[in-house]
Amino acid sequence: MKVVVQKAKNAQVTVNNKIVGEIDFGLMLLVGFTKNDNEEIIDYMVHKILNLRIFEDENNVMNKSLLDVNGSILSISQFTLYGDTSKGNRPSYIKALNGSEAKDLYDLFNEKLRNMVNVKTGVFGADMQVTFTNLGPTTIILEKENKDEV
Repeated sequence: MKVVVQKAKNAQVTVNNKIVGEIDFGLMLLVGFTKNDNEEIIDYMVHKILNLRIFEDENNVMNKSLLDVNGSILSISQFTLYGDTSKGNRPSYIKALNGSEAKDLYDLFNEKLRNMVNVKTGVFGADMQVTFTNLGPTTIILEKENKDEV
């Protein structure tokens, strides 16, 4: 599982010229899944994302988590995170999990996040336009593999 975490002043996702998800402050996530991803990996990622200390404290030091600042999440499915360009210039997406399995994991991931914070999403598999203001800029890439099954 890969997640690109971006600290956002605001973020929104549009599908067919209609805003389907929008937050004022928090994290914008791009989320991708690969084979052997499972609930254990999702639990790890949810904990890591919610507790990343990338928000400024009163001394302007990145020392607070999303939970500390009462931020929200805009979560966007992004199979292209598993694009492989090692051979040629056209990415291969063979490492990306198939759509139906990825959707199940993506839904579970967002459900677990929603148990702790406000979460908005795009539409899985849709052509989405995502806009946001990256604070900092701050961008962290998280990746967790199932080492037992790789």
